[in-house]
Amino acid sequence: MATGTTAVERHVRGQDVRDAVPGKIGLSCNAFRHSGGLERYAMDLVRGLSAEGIEPVVFARRFDRSLPEFRLVDPHRIAVNWLPGKLRDHYFSWNLRRARRAENVDVLVGCNRVDSSEIAICGGTHRGYLRASGRRLKRSDRAQIDLEQRQYDEARFIMAHSRLMRDELIELYGVADEKIRLLYPPVDTQRFTPVDQATRADLRRQFGFADDEVVLLFPSSSHERKGLPLIEAALRETTLPVVVAVAGRAPERTSSRVRFIGYAKNIEDWYRAADYSILASNYEPFGLVGVESVLCGTPIILSSNVGCSEVLSGEASIVFAPGDVEGLRQALAQAVDSAASADRMPPGPVSISYDPGVAPHVNALLDLVVQVRATQSR
Repeated sequence: MATGTTAVERHVRGQDVRDAVPGKIGLSCNAFRHSGGLERYAMDLVRGLSAEGIEPVVFARRFDRSLPEFRLVDPHRIAVNWLPGKLRDHYFSWNLRRARRAENVDVLVGCNRVDSSEIAICGGTHRGYLRASGRRLKRSDRAQIDLEQRQYDEARFIMAHSRLMRDELIELYGVADEKIRLLYPPVDTQRFTPVDQATRADLRRQFGFADDEVVLLFPSSSHERKGLPLIEAALRETTLPVVVAVAGRAPERTSSRVRFIGYAKNIEDWYRAADYSILASNYEPFGLVGVESVLCGTPIILSSNVGCSEVLSGEASIVFAPGDVEGLRQALAQAVDSAASADRMPPGPVSISYDPGVAPHVNALLDLVVQVRATQSR
């Protein structure tokens, strides 16, 4: 958690943040809509910047104009849909250089692969993903890695969303440690909150969860990477009363143990109703599921390579070794015993080692913006 006086506060005490942060801020992302983790992160940044009276210039391939966040930005679309998929990242990055100059953007925050951002957001690396998945390197992978390498080489600062990301930047991309800032991603702390036991019981009845079921919520749009096959393997040889509720994309098969609940817009209520959330990913740079679940009062079962495991207390999580079926079975047995305990205390914000609010994260980002502008003006 950041402490002390920020660069923004040191720059001009008592003045509006818009005066403290010199220049125009730009933000690039693949799509400005509810989509992947970095797209949602970009919208979190927009809300936080807007709260400080800052309207960023946002560059994206697509915009969802129905979103309330759309009214908070100066939108600029860079169309790439007419290109073959493998060329789109490079065209977007090339075109962005011209677009940001035309809009007089002084500091660009890159939430996707672009080689002109002063502040690069690292919520995952392609080399790290390939290493974790064991997949062979293809020509298209080399192109993505080359663009990623240029982004990290050209950026003034790189914001790593976990220690895992910081380590991959140093080991796999040769980034100097002093260039990296470890800043865990924010979560909407107004949305993800606990409820009392009566409300939780009502939610369980509403969602069809039986009293004798230990429900594990599995939010996922990428089941293979998130570890659903491993979870299914761990359930095959156990009589534990465990049910996995899959939210997001439909699994290939369902059963009495694996239920598909669809895309849950009110995912916070599913967190509140479940006994645990679960992530068994083979590659997970952070895993906001962990923090969201704990903020809702629900602990999580996760493999030790999931980035958020480093910020959750032992009371809030049960950790097992990546890919270890027997270790996961033991974790499930521990979860069943804990769920049956009458004196189990639900986790909450005190179980998270950083402040997950949007405001402190945006304040730290603005601190970097001020530092970038200071070097530009020399």
